[in-house]
Amino acid sequence: MAETTTEKPVTAKAPAPKTGKRAVILSGGHQYLVTEGDELEVELLDPNQQNTAFEALLMIDGDTISVGTPTVAGVKVTADILEQSVKADKVVAIRYKSKKRVRKVRGHRQRHTRIKIKKIT
Repeated sequence: MAETTTEKPVTAKAPAPKTGKRAVILSGGHQYLVTEGDELEVELLDPNQQNTAFEALLMIDGDTISVGTPTVAGVKVTADILEQSVKADKVVAIRYKSKKRVRKVRGHRQRHTRIKIKKIT
């Protein structure tokens, strides 16, 4: 006799909804989705500042979504500067021509500023 096994079907759990405020900010031509307490690296900012403020392009507060044209009125994201001039990984560009003894190697390390999002108001 063959045994039959009954397995429960696997169901995917829905991710828990994030509470709190989220905002999209613009820094150095890049857009970042941030929440309070996030740490991220952005393009190099002014080295003489201890904190900085960004205007929000989009604001998410629970179920309410506010889209700016181009920014949301009255919403400001403040951040503390943790570290200036953080170097990213080296990017190497190689130009090579076979059988011609032509090869050129160039390297570049982009500098960033590490910030921590303090408050979204």
